[in-house]
Amino acid sequence: MNRALSSATGPHVFPIGPGPAMTVVQDERDLHVIANDVPLMRLRVEEQSKYLKMLAAPDDPQLALRAVSGAVEAIFGWRPGLDRLALDVEDREKLASELLNHGLAVMTGDNLTLLPELVMQRRDNWLVDAARSPLPQLYVMTDGKRHPRRAPKPSGLVYARFIPWLAETITFRVASLDGHLDLLHRWMNDPRVDAFWNEAGDLEKHRAYLSKILVDPHMLPLIGYFGNAPFGYFELYWAKENRIAPFYDADDYDRGWHVVVGEDAYRGRRYISAWLPSLMHYMFLDDCRTQRIVGEPAAAHLQQLRNLEVSGFAKIKNFDFPHKRATLVMLLRERFFGDRLWLPVATGSTAAA
Repeated sequence: MNRALSSATGPHVFPIGPGPAMTVVQDERDLHVIANDVPLMRLRVEEQSKYLKMLAAPDDPQLALRAVSGAVEAIFGWRPGLDRLALDVEDREKLASELLNHGLAVMTGDNLTLLPELVMQRRDNWLVDAARSPLPQLYVMTDGKRHPRRAPKPSGLVYARFIPWLAETITFRVASLDGHLDLLHRWMNDPRVDAFWNEAGDLEKHRAYLSKILVDPHMLPLIGYFGNAPFGYFELYWAKENRIAPFYDADDYDRGWHVVVGEDAYRGRRYISAWLPSLMHYMFLDDCRTQRIVGEPAAAHLQQLRNLEVSGFAKIKNFDFPHKRATLVMLLRERFFGDRLWLPVATGSTAAA
C-alpha cells in the first residue's frame, strides 16, 4: 500500500500511540489531527512535503505539543526519505517556545525545524505510562551484584506503534499467567523454537518458568501483537543483574533481550523490520539513561545474527555461556536514533520490506 504523501489520492489515517485516541488524517495537502473524534489541529504540507504551515491549533500548549508530535510522526512515517521539516506556527509564539523547550524542535536560522530523531524520543506517542519519570538512582545489592534500584514492573499494555508499511499497529503487553501461559507453552514446544531455547516441556514447567520471570525484578516478559494477533514472546532484562554481566563491562542502564517468534505467519524480514526496532524503541524510551542494548544470541544462529546486523547491532565478540557458545551484540542509542533505525529504509518512498 503506497502511503507516500506525494502520491496520495484521498485521505489516509495514521493512528498515534496507545493513549487517548489520536489519529492523523491526510486529505490532499492538509493534515488533520483528531483526538476522540474532536479536531485538534490542521496543518498544510507544502514544498514537496518539506514545509508545514499551521492553520489551526488548540490553546492548550501540552495538547498542541502532542498534536504536532503526532502529525510529524505520521509525515516521517509516510515519507521515510525526509530528514527534516520546517514548521511555520505563524504568530503562536508561546507554542514555538514550548516546542523548543521540550526538545521537539530546533532553530535553523530563523526557522523552527523538526527532526525525526527528536520526534521519536518523545514518549507520549508510544508509551502508556509516558508521564512516569525515571526512578531516582539508588544503588542496591542483589546476589552480590551492585546495581540501581529498578522501577516497579508495569502490567498490561506498555507500548503501541503504527507501522505504515504494514498498515498495522504493533503492541507490547506484559505477559501474564492467566492470559498467555497456554500461548507460551505452545510456542516453547515448537521444534524451531526449542532448537535454540531448549525449554520444551509440559504446561506446569512453563507455568513455573513464567512465574519466575514475573517475580524477578530485573526481567520483564512481553507478548508482541500485530493488531489483535499475538506473534511473539520477549524477555527484557537489565544487563547489570543478568548472567551476561561478567562477560563485558555492563553499564548501570544497559538492557538486553531474548525473543521467540512463535507464529510462522510473522516470520521473515517484512515483520522483523517492524517488531525488532519497535522493541528497541520501547527499551530506549522506557528509561532515557539506557544508552546501549545488548544481546547474546547463539553464535550458530546465523540468520538471527544477520537480522541483527541489518538492524544496527554491532558484533562485539563470541564467548562461552555454560549452556551455549554466544555472540555479544550491541546497539547504541545514538546510532538507533541518529541513523533512524526504526525504519527499514531511509530513502525513497514508504518501505515495503
